[in-house]
Amino acid sequence: MMMNNNNNRREQKEMGYLYEENCPGCIVDNMKQSTSAIPFKHLFYVFILTLAAALPISSMFPFLYFMIKDFGVAKKDEDIGYYAGVVGSAFMFGRFLTSIFWGMIADRYGRKPAMIFSTIAVIIFNTLFGLSTKFWMAVSTRFLLGSLCGTLGPLRAYVLEICNTKNQALGMSIISTAWGIGLLIGPALGGFLAQPAEKFPKLFSKKSLFGRFPYFLPCLLISIFALGVTIVCRWMPETLHFHTKKDEENKKSCSLKDMSSNHESDQNENLDQDEEKCPTPPKQSLYKNWPLMSSIILYCVFQLHDMAYSEIFPLWAVSPKKYGGLSYSSGQVGEVLAISGVGMLLFQLFCYPPIERTLGPIMVCRIGAVITIAVLSSYPFIAKLSGATLMVLINLASVIKIVISVCITTGLFLLQNKAVGQSQRGAANGISMAAMSLFKAAGPAGGGVIFSWAQNHQSGSFLPGDQIVFFILNVIEFIALIMTFVPFLALDDAI
Repeated sequence: MMMNNNNNRREQKEMGYLYEENCPGCIVDNMKQSTSAIPFKHLFYVFILTLAAALPISSMFPFLYFMIKDFGVAKKDEDIGYYAGVVGSAFMFGRFLTSIFWGMIADRYGRKPAMIFSTIAVIIFNTLFGLSTKFWMAVSTRFLLGSLCGTLGPLRAYVLEICNTKNQALGMSIISTAWGIGLLIGPALGGFLAQPAEKFPKLFSKKSLFGRFPYFLPCLLISIFALGVTIVCRWMPETLHFHTKKDEENKKSCSLKDMSSNHESDQNENLDQDEEKCPTPPKQSLYKNWPLMSSIILYCVFQLHDMAYSEIFPLWAVSPKKYGGLSYSSGQVGEVLAISGVGMLLFQLFCYPPIERTLGPIMVCRIGAVITIAVLSSYPFIAKLSGATLMVLINLASVIKIVISVCITTGLFLLQNKAVGQSQRGAANGISMAAMSLFKAAGPAGGGVIFSWAQNHQSGSFLPGDQIVFFILNVIEFIALIMTFVPFLALDDAI
């Protein structure tokens, strides 16, 4: 308990803050000092906010193939992947353009306002996407949704600030778990509820609203959930420090000479005296912080692979057997992803924390990358099967792939956020989100292009058809594996 108290007080001291009763950041710090219990209520806010941000991203993937076909922009079925890639990339490109801005907003005005505004954007633009009847409208609404949904960056900073050191891994695991669940429940909703007039003709007629807009129902339900999250999260506490002008003047009056006169051996003994002096060290440029930047770049490469996989898997699963696919319906794809979501949830809650404590986040990334390469190599051969054998193996492979992906993401979240202090955490996560979004924008577009090319080249002598798709995914994963080693990846001494 004393060690946690000293750590929290030292972080305030490094940021130049004196305790103030009306400061929300100070109130949260006091809460962390007074108890070591897991802040379940605050982590519940984290969970539902993450879920509301994740659901719209992937809910379209199971029906995107049919949506593009309905738009009539593709001259032949083999070209649908090109247009699907554009729609899939629009969200990430919009987020790439604005993520640093949202990080700066979160550092200046608070984590809570940035996240609440983002859920409102989900309500509006996800609903409009479901009502799209033209290709340009689908692209526009996805781009605006990505531009105005800045939840994840501030949320990752929020978790480290609401949890004490003991519970930070759990907090980050909650984000990864909710994100993974959203990326799996979203496609399940899209697969089950898209085109309801065809699937449930007794409940929805073709002349009804959901018959005229066949992809509106899953989007509407997600928007309603986001509305509920917006209302509930009005009561979540802010974690950013807001101090009076007098306190800011105290910070300015501290000299660098006072800082240098404090000996490292006396830090714990003279902590209270140092707080009165409250020295403020100059901030390091985030772009020169190599532990931060190397972990961000590594994170981006892994996310490029995961986003391309998220685009390719449903397209591959619904494509005909003659093209190397599974000939699944959108509902069957939803079933596979729902089962994967349950497996991932159980693993993250019960297995990941002890594994992370035992192996560390870097070793988890390395082992996970090796297993992912082996699993993806098996996909073209699984497609040759049928019946119960196909069902069992494709579900097992999907569960393993998703579990590993979320474990890697959780570990890299921890590395990034521990490489910076609170006053720069929002901006650091903004940089991370911007870079990751650029890579994720390339993921669906590149995945769609590669998938369409593979569909048109089924008789090649080297890696014919969809084998080349999974080979390219494995090359990306192997590059990420190499990047987890020195000299590329650096770790901050404090991590």
